Amino acid sequence: MKILVTGATGTVGREIVKQLAEGGHHVGALSRNPGRAKFPDGVEAVAGDLAAPETFAAAFEGVEALHLINFGGDDCAKLQTGEQLVALARQAGVRRITMLLGGSSTPLDAAVAAGGIGWTFLQPVEFMANHLEWAASIRDEGIVREPFCDRRSAVVHEADIAAVAVAALTQDGHAGKKYTLTGPEVLSVREKIGLIAAAAGREIQLVELTEQQARERWAAAGFSPEAIEFFVEIHGSTPKIGYTVVPTVARVTGRPARTFARWAREHAAAFAGSPGRRSRRGARVSVT
Repeated sequence: MKILVTGATGTVGREIVKQLAEGGHHVGALSRNPGRAKFPDGVEAVAGDLAAPETFAAAFEGVEALHLINFGGDDCAKLQTGEQLVALARQAGVRRITMLLGGSSTPLDAAVAAGGIGWTFLQPVEFMANHLEWAASIRDEGIVREPFCDRRSAVVHEADIAAVAVAALTQDGHAGKKYTLTGPEVLSVREKIGLIAAAAGREIQLVELTEQQARERWAAAGFSPEAIEFFVEIHGSTPKIGYTVVPTVARVTGRPARTFARWAREHAAAFAGSPGRRSRRGARVSVT
């Protein structure tokens, strides 16, 4: 079976490509800059832009399953090319489509749902991989600066999101389903930092920002006013779906969802820093 994976260099896309290749599938991996990507041996690198489907139309030849994301470009804008993408998939004889949802609905969502091809929508909550954003400040200073530190999240491992996508791309029984994907536990910011401290074997200081300080930091980083309002809403008042554990990963893949402690151990080197900066008092979190 030939499977085309778009967003192949993204957090989830890389894992989907890896798991499909390990399963012996013929994989095409779409990237705007395939020359910079490092895909597993045997994976076909495909150059193209989701915002311009004509740039990779030839890559649909022989494709039976397709993984899509509903955003594109450096600004992660909502894709407006749903009709073209679905038309190319129908013409090629694609039988299954999975789509990773990001934020609010897009024209691509509607086009896929109405396109006459068996679709599966993937709606993950917060990615564990997002916490790599803390790596530089932990390595360099032993500090995390975050607002809303009591917020709770059922964070999900990117490899589990990919495993569900792989099942839906390669197996029957998933068409017409929207899967909410979570990890096996609900954790606060403080608890996640504690698990990273334990994995990295170092002390980490948590500095809690006020909402205004957080707004100023996001603005300085170049985020739009609309994006900042979204951050405040999602972090300051996390919707119930974000902190409610569901068993989808286990039900679809046949094994438990990965824990945040496991993810932290897998990425411990990213947070450890130099030996001279590690705490002699061991792993713990201090709060200011």
